[in-house]
Amino acid sequence: MKKIYLDNAATTPMAKEVIDVMQESMLENFGNPSSTHQFGRKAKNLVETARKNIAHLLNSSASEIIFTAGGTEADNLILHNAINNLEVKRIITSKIEHHAVLHTVAFLQNTCNIEVVFVNILPSGDVSLKHLEDLLIKTDKKTLVSLMHINNEIGNILPLKQVCDLCQEYQALFHSDTVQTIGHYSIDLQKTPIDFITASAHKFHGPKGVGFAYFRKGFGIQPMFHGGDQEKGARSSTENVHGILGMEKAFLIASETLESDIITMNNLKTFFMKELKKINPNILFNGQSSNIELSSCTILNVLLPTQNELLLFNLDLYGIAVSGGSACQSGSSKGSHVLAEITDNNLEGYSSVRFSFSRFTKKEDLIYTIQQLKKLL
Repeated sequence: MKKIYLDNAATTPMAKEVIDVMQESMLENFGNPSSTHQFGRKAKNLVETARKNIAHLLNSSASEIIFTAGGTEADNLILHNAINNLEVKRIITSKIEHHAVLHTVAFLQNTCNIEVVFVNILPSGDVSLKHLEDLLIKTDKKTLVSLMHINNEIGNILPLKQVCDLCQEYQALFHSDTVQTIGHYSIDLQKTPIDFITASAHKFHGPKGVGFAYFRKGFGIQPMFHGGDQEKGARSSTENVHGILGMEKAFLIASETLESDIITMNNLKTFFMKELKKINPNILFNGQSSNIELSSCTILNVLLPTQNELLLFNLDLYGIAVSGGSACQSGSSKGSHVLAEITDNNLEGYSSVRFSFSRFTKKEDLIYTIQQLKKLL
């Protein structure tokens, strides 16, 4: 049976070069970075070199990068810090954010008595910038705006610079979950002065269980975990040295091939859309995912004119891995909160499937997938 992996927004296969770096580290670099002997010093030096290299790719300074266990922890660290350390009293977010943000914001609202307001989402799945500006105008409370750059389900791209400009104009802090961005699109943190961003290595062919949070210089960081003084006191826990080195390698590779990868994936995405329409012209696409200018090259969310509840299961039987829900719930029976927010009620007879690509996706994979979809639809 063929094995076709089209669920890259959930996680990506690790690059061989990344595995090689991590294997070498496991064999040769087992010291604790907090130890003062030569083994510890070597580990510490490698971790700090990785921090500098990652910061360089973002045009930031190494002191602004905090290593975490992934994007969810990074989002939590930023949001908790905004409330408990930076005196934020109001959060503006949207109802189509990743649950790492939505659930954390709900917790903070219940425990810290902060105000939470939701910016309007247009039928296209885009954030209403006009409504965002209205919300920023109508308060004198210290405010944090938390809006993801690329939506993990429909692929819509937030205009980061415009949101940055609005936040600066109205003196609000800006946090963006960039888990679907890092390793796929370039971010220059000097030209686009976001205050906080997040990354997770397994979204760009790195290892699971490691990521980072970016805090713009000048913000103190109050840790969520206690019991150590790692990451300059920002995050207690022995650094995941092998994971950090794997993430560094994955990010370096992704940055070298980024422009060509975007072109390749957009070509694959365009081809796939055309072939889907040949199966059934009534097939639609959720959000902006069919617009290669306004959505991520990695994500295509397809609205199929069928109520086949076994569609994902049957695709899996053909060896094709896709998702019907969000990246972290691809095996869940829960409906998508993102699609529930933007889908027309007149389309209740349709089923949504998210196909997501990587630089390892081949045209032959898509041709095979189309052949199987023809049978199933």
